[in-house]
Amino acid sequence: MHRHILTICGIAAGLVAGASAQVRVIDYEDLEEGFYGQNFTHMGVTYHTINQVSGRFPDGDTFGPQPDDRVIIENAQFAYDAFPGWGSANMAMTFGNAYVNGPNLSIGRVSSVTMDLDEIASFASINMMYYENGPWGGISWHFDALYNGIVVASDSFVIADGGGRDNPAPGFMSVEAPAFNQLHLYARYGDDYSLPRTLIDDLTLHIVPTPGTLAVAGLLSLAGLRRRR
Repeated sequence: MHRHILTICGIAAGLVAGASAQVRVIDYEDLEEGFYGQNFTHMGVTYHTINQVSGRFPDGDTFGPQPDDRVIIENAQFAYDAFPGWGSANMAMTFGNAYVNGPNLSIGRVSSVTMDLDEIASFASINMMYYENGPWGGISWHFDALYNGIVVASDSFVIADGGGRDNPAPGFMSVEAPAFNQLHLYARYGDDYSLPRTLIDDLTLHIVPTPGTLAVAGLLSLAGLRRRR
């Protein structure tokens, strides 16, 4: 059975490699600063289920779901000035219930955000501007790619824990798989969710073109049927 699944996944990977991926870079520069709701679709990505989990911080404090949190577009000019070469100035996405007007900014909170893709992708990456050290040290960032709810690739890193005062830092995560149609950005502390802060920019997708999309989806569905048997 495992040999059949590996063979199917290998064929799927070959189909993707044989097709010319369409690269889509989402830099949010076409959006104005402000709130964009709890369910927001932009350039083929729907952001939803924002910070609707419970968890804990490294100091032991706990938190629950954040019912008012939503998508935010920030004019993050000061962040781009401080970190030349990061992202695509001046707009970035964050999450929460508050932002700062103008070139100053607030780095919003993220425990868990789901991103549904309207097309099959084989690669995704994000640039991040997050807080490290201070109360955030030891929390880990995670970025998963899923196909029909099943994780097919993931990336992660642990926030620096140097103590003292927190500070902004640039980060990057990426995932690659034959096919996926959903992304999940989230934070963990141990076995629990946590709630650090980040901006994201330049969400980059490699879209699997048709007919490769249909072929890969069919093969992966077949792999799922074999696994259930």
